[in-house]
Amino acid sequence: MKVNDLTHIISSNMPVFPGTEQPILEKVSTIEKDGFRESKITMCSHTGTHVDSPAHMLDDGNYLDELSIENFIGSAIIVDFSNQNKNLIEISDFKLYDEKINQVDFIILKTGWSKYWGQSNYYKGFPSLSEECAKWLSKFNLKGIGIDAISIDSIESTTFPIHKILMKKNIIIIENLTNIDSIINESFILSIMPLKNKDADGSPVRAISIENI
Repeated sequence: MKVNDLTHIISSNMPVFPGTEQPILEKVSTIEKDGFRESKITMCSHTGTHVDSPAHMLDDGNYLDELSIENFIGSAIIVDFSNQNKNLIEISDFKLYDEKINQVDFIILKTGWSKYWGQSNYYKGFPSLSEECAKWLSKFNLKGIGIDAISIDSIESTTFPIHKILMKKNIIIIENLTNIDSIINESFILSIMPLKNKDADGSPVRAISIENI
């Protein structure tokens, strides 16, 4: 068995979606002063590697705490676009994956963009799904779709149609994944457990892949 960490570590200067406040990490107790260590973490719910609930974009969407634990773990495959020079991912790009998508719970879109983490390039030029492709994928029995970029919509979008198309089918979205190159097998188990808090529109996650090798 091989376990891979697909999560960006949270730090006070980590990249965030434009307009979002950066996280604040404070030491509030120390062993020298208090006999124990404790930290205060202040951050938005869509910080770092995180999941979006349908309620993030939809008035009547489910919050994360309204979804069962099974929604956050399951079989997954990687669809690799990292060597393709394209801005839009279309239905035709999945022509080799139709059968496989029918057999998994999660699709991970590998764009290669995590290599730009911490650079200005991270915010622009990454591939995103076309609306037609999002509608097509929403017809599969998927629990979620993940991407190693800051958004599954184009960074220029102000209406976020891809989010909404997927969320209407209760498909959760995982963003800011990393370390996808560490996964050897095409199929694996993905776990993306969110914090369990009330009315969670999103949550940072510790995303991991589990492979039998």
